[in-house]
Parts: sequence; C-alpha cells; structure tokens
Amino acid sequence: MIARYGEPPEAGRRYTLRPGAYAILPRGGALLVTHQEEPWPEFQLPGGGIDAGESPLAALHREVFEETGWRIARPLRLGVFRRFTYMPEYDLWAEKLCIIYRADPVYPLGAPSEAGHSAHWMAPDLAAELLGNPGDRDFVRRHIL
Repeated sequence: MIARYGEPPEAGRRYTLRPGAYAILPRGGALLVTHQEEPWPEFQLPGGGIDAGESPLAALHREVFEETGWRIARPLRLGVFRRFTYMPEYDLWAEKLCIIYRADPVYPLGAPSEAGHSAHWMAPDLAAELLGNPGDRDFVRRHIL
C-alpha cells in the first residue's frame, strides 16, 4: 500500500498518473531546496516528472540539476507516496507518484536552468514546515529530523 498525502481523489474525476523523482539534499546541517514561482510560489524538494523512457535515477539527476544547479551523488531511495492534485501548468488532474531519495549535493555548476526556480539552503526543521506539500514535509521529518 502506497501512502497518500493531501486531498483524496474526487469521485468521478479522471487522473493521469505522473511518476516523479524528488530528493532530500542534506549538507552541513542544512537542506538544499528549490523555490518555484509558478503556478504559485512555494518551496519544494528538488525533482520532478520522469520522462517517457527515462529511469527514476536519471530523472532525479536531471531534475535536481535543472532546479538547483547542483550535481548530486549517492542517491538512496527512501520511499514513495502519492497525492492527487491539479497541475495548472499542464491543465492536468494528476495522481502524482512521488519517489523520494536522499542524496548528497556535491558540486554547484551554476544557477538553476529551469525558469522560475531558485535554490535555497535552509534548516531541516524550517524545511519541514515550509515545503509545499505534506508528503515532502513528512519525509523530511522522518528521515532528517
């Protein structure tokens, strides 16, 4: 059974499965997170959708780099959860299957390349309060605090 966070699916609504890979990135007592401006401003674990034909680990490395500008190493899968949400940027009702990893941020190569994203270091307890969805917050609480 995969844990669900957030609102339950609406009866009669059709959802598209959207698997994604996301990372908890601790270093020096802080976590590297991303801030996304659109469709609404929020802090998130870096990561995102797995493209067709792409492995979860390849997606994890690509998405973390796009959203933070950092290269990562030693990803370790922590678990998975799902949440049902509307994604206005795609005009899509999605069942997001979120695969969560812990990895080491090892080298910054520059600013995030994904528009509207910025990289931020924050204390883990603050991240556990500010991350935009309850699944991300719970994984930080259970695996970092």
